[in-house]
Amino acid sequence: MALRTASRPGSDPGGGTVRRTVLPSGVRVVTEQVPGVRSVSYGLFVGVGSMHETRRQAGASHYLEHLLFKGTPRRDALAISAAFDRGGGELNAYTSKDYTCFYARVLDTDLPLAVDAITDMVFASLLAKVDVEAERGVILEEIAMHGDEPADEVHDVFASALYGDAPLGRPILGSEESITGISRDTIASYWKRGYAPQQTVVAISGNLDHAAALRLVKQALAAYAPFDGDGLSTPKPPRLRAGTIGHVERRTGQVNLVLGTPSLQRSDPRRMALAVLNAALGGGMSSRLFQEVREKRGLAYSVYSFTSSYATSGLFGVYVGCQPKRTAEVLEICRDELAAVAAHGLTADELELGRGQVRGGLVLGLEDTGARMTRLGKGELVYGEIPTVTELLRRIDAVSPDDVRAIAAEVLGARPSLALVGPTPKGVDLAKLVA
Repeated sequence: MALRTASRPGSDPGGGTVRRTVLPSGVRVVTEQVPGVRSVSYGLFVGVGSMHETRRQAGASHYLEHLLFKGTPRRDALAISAAFDRGGGELNAYTSKDYTCFYARVLDTDLPLAVDAITDMVFASLLAKVDVEAERGVILEEIAMHGDEPADEVHDVFASALYGDAPLGRPILGSEESITGISRDTIASYWKRGYAPQQTVVAISGNLDHAAALRLVKQALAAYAPFDGDGLSTPKPPRLRAGTIGHVERRTGQVNLVLGTPSLQRSDPRRMALAVLNAALGGGMSSRLFQEVREKRGLAYSVYSFTSSYATSGLFGVYVGCQPKRTAEVLEICRDELAAVAAHGLTADELELGRGQVRGGLVLGLEDTGARMTRLGKGELVYGEIPTVTELLRRIDAVSPDDVRAIAAEVLGARPSLALVGPTPKGVDLAKLVA
């Protein structure tokens, strides 16, 4: 099979030509040359995340991410980190529900190091039993630390309330029980099957030449060929549980809560209208929820809305941290505002504020090579397209009042679920608030 390379002129501000090559193995390589910089950001994206795990594998994606830093036949863990520290570069990784990313930001002259070291880590790690056991303790500490951050934990509680025990309802970190019980062989099998070439995308942005970068990637992959597994199948859409309540009792000064509904999956063409709606409703200091809950009534310090989209589902939520005695009032205000927007949509001013916030967030978020690399990798792996910024701005400007009104009625008009982390609010009928 021959290489397949495609190019298109870049119309992104400050950007250059985006080029895409599909290697015979199925690995996709996407690059963007950014003029005027001396850095390069390199990312290796694999379509493996917590949504692909069975109950027995819960937490395996994130556990594996940790283990791939522990050493290969060529480099131990110290040598991996020292190689990047020596050049002042950055090496890291993260796991999401959809995918895992290993990335480095280095001087342009150190791109060969980034390509070779990350490929070595991802496809030639030893997964030694001693490292599996040592990292087990580290991840259990990470789970405990996460539990000490109720503003973060409440999002996991909400996903569990909405999705139940489906993969999307489980924490990315796994649970204390699942991490304690998972074996080295289970993780290794998950790795060999999931890290398949057709699930692998290499994204590079910065001061580079596509042909030269492609040679580095091909050379590295020839030495450390991606596994020949068939990849992990996308799970069936989860059964949604409207009107459910999840509560984790914590002795904290605040109740951290999320009130939300099912939303759009990531392939839905209406997701830009949802982004504008989210920005206007709870995305900034001028948003409706911020003004109603914090500015006018002083009921909370932190209040915002958010959306998350996956291959088979999505969610919309409103987060608020407030004193327990204010829980009912805060929830009633949020319910009223969601109902009002579901019924009537946004005002003309709110629509323009929403468009402006999404527009600015998009452009300002691409001011460094790392952000551009992430856009390339996610666009190719998760969305199946990499539109230019100019095209994305056009899509934002094309969102109409009717588009927002329709998506608001569908998403905000659905029966909500509720998650709380903190003391039990006294005298509050939570079930009534999600009826």
